[in-house]
Amino acid sequence: MKTRLFLLFVLFGFGTQIKAQTNNDGNPIRTAVPFMMIGPDARAGAMGDGGVATSPDAYSMHWNAAKYAFINEENGFSLSYTPWLKNLVNDINLSYLTYFHRLNDQSTLAFSMRYFSMGYITFTDQTGNPVGDYKPNEFAIDGAYARKLSDNLALSVTGKFIYSNLTAGYSTPGVDNSAGYSVAADVALYWEKDVNWFQSMDAQFAWGLQISNIGSKISYSSSNIKRDFIPTNLRFGPRLTFHLDQYNKLSFNLDINKLLVPTTPIYETDSTGSPIVDAGGNYIIAKGMNPDVSVVKGMVQSFYDAPGGFKEEMQEFYMSFGAEYWYNNVFAVRGGYFYENKYKGDRQYVTLGLGLRYNVFGIDFSYLIPTVSYQNPMENTLRFSLVFNFGSNTGNRSY
Repeated sequence: MKTRLFLLFVLFGFGTQIKAQTNNDGNPIRTAVPFMMIGPDARAGAMGDGGVATSPDAYSMHWNAAKYAFINEENGFSLSYTPWLKNLVNDINLSYLTYFHRLNDQSTLAFSMRYFSMGYITFTDQTGNPVGDYKPNEFAIDGAYARKLSDNLALSVTGKFIYSNLTAGYSTPGVDNSAGYSVAADVALYWEKDVNWFQSMDAQFAWGLQISNIGSKISYSSSNIKRDFIPTNLRFGPRLTFHLDQYNKLSFNLDINKLLVPTTPIYETDSTGSPIVDAGGNYIIAKGMNPDVSVVKGMVQSFYDAPGGFKEEMQEFYMSFGAEYWYNNVFAVRGGYFYENKYKGDRQYVTLGLGLRYNVFGIDFSYLIPTVSYQNPMENTLRFSLVFNFGSNTGNRSY
């Protein structure tokens, strides 16, 4: 098969953090279906890929579906398109579609579909002869219910189906490949309140918390011998919005994340560097804990299983900082920064973006600038998102 299939597995299937994987001091966490962690919209993409407590919008499904309970519009839908690895190929991308409907003042329903296309790949046999062109793909379908628990607090529950077909049904001799699938759920909280902490201006404080992708492990073989964790993730953080005057407002937000899956331990090796196995054929762990555990135990264990102890556990948290300025709820300027420890992936980049709203229509743009020396999958890529909102009873948009 073409070299590009290898690149896809290395750059995407096992994470995009090439530098960390080749660094002997690094121990990044690897999961299946990492496309579930790609921020799908340009608004959040312009604010460091964060959004757990940003003001509600149509893209709240990915960041914190509980925000839908506070959305002002009756209905809305959105569409986004994100090129991936644009500097290498031109036919890999993520498409994302959402729809929400406010049932009443207390509750909202929302749905989304995420589709990741890996482009066309030519498979060959062992002698190099082409056996067909295939288009591997992955997708997820989500449905969420958000409800206010009080005037300031909301809870949401999201169900999702995840499908991943990396080989498009093609199997090599001796390897039994198949599509993988998983059923998962998100739970989230969102709280917001107007505050008078500052004498000269009104403000709003908000915080959000989400645990996403709580679900079954995934396997790419009909034998189900090897099953991988999906990217269960904890996301939490605050937002503070300053209403400078009637036309101007400025927001600052912070997202803190941690993958709730086991950290790969350090295994005993012999003099040649090969892992040592016990009588049962299992690798012997030198530091860390056994990663072959249940989903729930893996979530709990993820807080104390790093072979490097507390220091390494703290390295597994990664953060997004964002700022957003709105003029008259029509024009927005955004900026942000994403930071991940160099031993856990070393994704570090600055983001910039703009937003425009007119009547029911909105469009957002974002651009990513890496601050480390190696290539980012979205480097030199302009992302955009479209938003359509209908039926605002208050006359004020949710952004």
